[in-house]
Amino acid sequence: MRRDIFQAIADPTRRSILTLIALQAMTPNAIAENFNTTRQSVSKHLRILTECDLVKQEQRGREIYYSLEIEKMKEIDKWIKQFREIWETKFNQLDELLVTLKKQKK
Repeated sequence: MRRDIFQAIADPTRRSILTLIALQAMTPNAIAENFNTTRQSVSKHLRILTECDLVKQEQRGREIYYSLEIEKMKEIDKWIKQFREIWETKFNQLDELLVTLKKQKK
């Protein structure tokens, strides 16, 4: 089943998992140590993130390591970028207004 990446990142635990594995690949057990939940629950979150291609798996010996799939994260960044540009425009307009008001007070 192919899932939407925005459904995947809607869950705070999955966002925390992405943050954890952004720095280094980790095993499910190592990831689970950072949460107050079961390893099975973490595995379910990892499965969803894997189905969305937000994480990739790599078999190393007997362990599976999960790491962040940077290219897929760009899809999220692209969506957020439009809002960032709107807010930057609004803040620039606010800065200009404040400068104008300061000049009028002098």
